[in-house]
Amino acid sequence: MKTVRSFIAISLPAELRLGLAKLQIRLKTSNKPWIKWTDPNGIHLTLRFLGDVPVDRINEISRVMAEAAQKIPPFQLKTQSLDVFPNLKQVQIVWLGLGGELNKLGQLHKQIESGLTRLGFAPETRTFRAHLTLARLRPQTSADERYKTAQLITNIKPEKNYTIRVETISLMRSQLNREGARYSQLSSAGLGKTPLP
Repeated sequence: MKTVRSFIAISLPAELRLGLAKLQIRLKTSNKPWIKWTDPNGIHLTLRFLGDVPVDRINEISRVMAEAAQKIPPFQLKTQSLDVFPNLKQVQIVWLGLGGELNKLGQLHKQIESGLTRLGFAPETRTFRAHLTLARLRPQTSADERYKTAQLITNIKPEKNYTIRVETISLMRSQLNREGARYSQLSSAGLGKTPLP
């Protein structure tokens, strides 16, 4: 059966994508081959990664997404400071945090999670944390290189905070190739809007 690698996400405004590219340039001041940078054009606020799903399930996933979106009115998020997963001593992922109406974002995430569980998807085990992934460290990165990355993150502050007006959510397709991932939208749902039958 044909499958589609997919995820549910919030798209970012063009101004923020440009801001993320500038922030990455500042972080890239010295060559650090152990860091794999995320393409700013491909950065989304991921609400739920679904993995490989059968093509014939796309419609029911889209329905669940639309039902969840209907229950939450549009809201705003704001970019904040740089941070890492899991911690500064063992840096694996570099990300930009988000603030703003996180309660509404949390409710939206909960509604999506609940709908997907009804469809038979295993519940997400990790706590949802609103963030935008800027870079990943390669698995073979040494402890010293991870320390240098932590120092870099601690010393650089974003020049500007951006606002994200969240009015729609999207079901996205991710196609992996040698250059990285290519994304395309499979469906979308407007917040606070009654889904079409």
